[in-house]
Amino acid sequence: MVGKSYSLVTKVVAGSASQRLGKGLSEALKCDLVQIESKRFPDGEGYVRILSDVSGETVAIVQNTYPDQNMVELFLLQDATRRAGAKRIITVVPYFGYARQDKQFQPGEAISASALAKLIEAHSDATITVDLHNLNTLASFSKPVANASVMKATGEFLKGKADAILSPDKGSIGRAREAARVAGVQFDHIEKKRLDGSTVQMTPKELNVRGKRVAIVDDIIATGGTMMKAAEQLRAQGATRVIAVCTHGLFTGGALDKLRQSFDEVHACDTLESPASTISAAGSIAAEIYKFRS
Repeated sequence: MVGKSYSLVTKVVAGSASQRLGKGLSEALKCDLVQIESKRFPDGEGYVRILSDVSGETVAIVQNTYPDQNMVELFLLQDATRRAGAKRIITVVPYFGYARQDKQFQPGEAISASALAKLIEAHSDATITVDLHNLNTLASFSKPVANASVMKATGEFLKGKADAILSPDKGSIGRAREAARVAGVQFDHIEKKRLDGSTVQMTPKELNVRGKRVAIVDDIIATGGTMMKAAEQLRAQGATRVIAVCTHGLFTGGALDKLRQSFDEVHACDTLESPASTISAAGSIAAEIYKFRS
């Protein structure tokens, strides 16, 4: 977190993409959930209206920026909330779309994560993200910002379900470490070794998974291809049960159904609402909001 702190949230506004999480956050903060009207005109343009009094209040707006129409709705909600007289706005972005374009990979590209950060904070006093793909994106914000980690909630959820927690690569082992610490189990990362032009071996770096219930924890699951390959090989190495867990379940191209054929269980947080959203990010976000207290 950077910058000065803000008063505790007194009202929560949940966008159409984050209704479930918004309700959970209002309960965690013990404050009112503001009713809104949200609709689409025949030409696809959006419309929002704040239906409760927020004058003089510190308001948390909860809304994803994926897909693009939800990003536009967030900007409309910020404008409507400010025009309704809110004293301060804390914008909560459960899933930060465009986060993976966090640098120029080729000349002439937009740094989408940075551009979006500046747009979000233009009409906000503070911002909270959740398990941001690259924490370097936080440097794009000039106003107070915090990133909530759901690994504590993930570890609590996995207590009694897993004997070991793996990250899909070395770069994300910090997530597995934190979840495993809370769950009280071992952790490791999966190492990929190319055997030939078409064969890749995926094994834990040090951990022997034989006879163990294993959870693979990642921040985002989109197509799920790598996760499914890992599940197959972990079973071949003797794992008795394999569980997929992620913060943000995009599940593109029917990935959730495919994952459920490969894994014994598939779980995601409610940052993106789906049938797999069994872990709530509300408590983790509330903890960061409390830090904004003046």
